[in-house]
Amino acid sequence: MNPKKALLRSVILLSALASAGSLVAQMPSPALLVVLKDEAALAIVDPASGREVGRAPTGQGPHEVAVSDDGKLAFVTNYGAGTPGSSLSVIDLASRKELRRVAIAPRSAPHGILFAGGKAYFTAQGSKLIGSYDPAADKIDWLMGIGQDRTHMLVMTKDMNRIFTSNIGSESVSAVERGGDPPEWKVTHVTVGKLPEAIDMSPDEKEVWVATYGDGAVSIIDATTKKVIQTLDLKLKRSNRMKFTPDGKLVFISDNGVGELVVIDAASRKEVKRMKLGASFTGILMAPDGSRAFAAVSRDSNIAVIDLKTLELTSRIPTGKNPDGMAWAAQRE
Repeated sequence: MNPKKALLRSVILLSALASAGSLVAQMPSPALLVVLKDEAALAIVDPASGREVGRAPTGQGPHEVAVSDDGKLAFVTNYGAGTPGSSLSVIDLASRKELRRVAIAPRSAPHGILFAGGKAYFTAQGSKLIGSYDPAADKIDWLMGIGQDRTHMLVMTKDMNRIFTSNIGSESVSAVERGGDPPEWKVTHVTVGKLPEAIDMSPDEKEVWVATYGDGAVSIIDATTKKVIQTLDLKLKRSNRMKFTPDGKLVFISDNGVGELVVIDAASRKEVKRMKLGASFTGILMAPDGSRAFAAVSRDSNIAVIDLKTLELTSRIPTGKNPDGMAWAAQRE
C-alpha cells in the first residue's frame, strides 16, 4: 500500500477511536434510561440537557428497566412483540453494550422489574410467577409461583421481606412475604377492582395503591393487614402506571386512554390536577431529589418533564419510537 494512504488510514482510524472514546466518556451521572418498545433499544439520556447520549440493543418489545445499585448495569425485561418474549437484557451503561441476554424460558413475558440486594427481581406474566436474577453468578436463582393470571408489575419493601404484585387477569394484588419457617415465602391474595395494573407503595411502606383500569378506580391496601381500606372512583379511562412522589405527598397516575396525567393528594385522597400530555402516555419516573417527574408520552415519542413544585410541564425530551419504562442511573464506586 502507498505509505501516504497507509498513514491517512491510520489517522482516520485513530480519530474514530478517539471519537468513540469521547462518546463513552460522555456517560452522564445521573442518567435517565428509557426503553423504546418499537426499536428494541434502551436510550441513555442526559436529564440536564435532555440530549440522548447513546443507545444499547435489547430483545424484542422491551417494557421495563431497572438499574444496579452502583449505576453501572441496566436490566431490561424483553416482554416480546407479537409473540411473548423470554429473556432479560443485561446492559453495560458506560459502553452501551448488551453484555448478555438471559434466557428465562420456559417462563415467558417478563415485565415488571426492580433491583435490590444485588439481584434483579422480575415478573413472568405468561407463567404466573416472579423470580430473581443474580448478575454476579449469571443465573436465575429464585422462582416463586404466584398462581394468578397476568402477574404484571411488582414493588418491594426496603428490607426485601415483602413483595406486592399486580395481577391483571385475576383482579388481585399478591402479598409475597418472607417467613422464618418453611415454606420460606407466604402468599396472600388481596381482591381489588377490575383489571389492576399500575401499582406503587407509599414511601413509608404503610400503603400499597393499585389502579384498576377495568373500572377507572384505585384500590388502597393496608400493607400490614393486607386488606383494601379505601377505593377511589377516579373515572380513569385506561390507567397503567402509578408513582408516589419521593416525599409521599402526591400520587401520579398515567391515564393512557386519554393521554392525561392525574395527580392525587395522598393524604386527603382528593384529585389535585389533570394534565393533558399527548395522545397517550405510559411510564412515570420520579427524580430521587424530588424536583421533577418524567412521563413517557409513548405515541408522541417524547418524555414530558414536570416540575414537582409547580406541577407544570416544563419541557419535553425527544426519544425514539414508543418510549415506556424508565429508570434513574447514578454511578457510584
